[in-house]
Amino acid sequence: MSAWLRKIWEEVARPIFLRPRRVQFAALCTRATLEGPEVLLITSRDTGRWIIPKGWPIEGKDGAETALQEAWEEAGVRAPSPAKEPVGHFTYDKIMKDGSAQPVLTSVYRVEVRELADDFPEAGKRKRVWVSPATAAERVNEPELSDLLLQM
Repeated sequence: MSAWLRKIWEEVARPIFLRPRRVQFAALCTRATLEGPEVLLITSRDTGRWIIPKGWPIEGKDGAETALQEAWEEAGVRAPSPAKEPVGHFTYDKIMKDGSAQPVLTSVYRVEVRELADDFPEAGKRKRVWVSPATAAERVNEPELSDLLLQM
């Protein structure tokens, strides 16, 4: 391989194909009803699309603890700690403030909701709704998350 091609591969092509993924942790907030399980969806702050609570790693917390913290901040969820193992994963491209897309691998932890608070850090910035897993799967934009919801 010529020096010119090697430089193109190392500086341009390789980073595009081998971009490292960032990680996030998400809370699949559920509750049992007489009609079956329901999933809590919230709107994103920027586009208003339907999502589940999620966020970047928090120093000093593991994935499950981070997911629970995000569920509180974004949706007012009060719940016991979720299981330490994720129920699944999904990927998506996070659009950053500069317009660039950052590939993200999100680990999803199931959270059994005991109570929803009316006053929480992001109250007024998001809407929240309880829906069936099938309806939730239709509303979210991420295909892998949709598949995960349909497996409930």
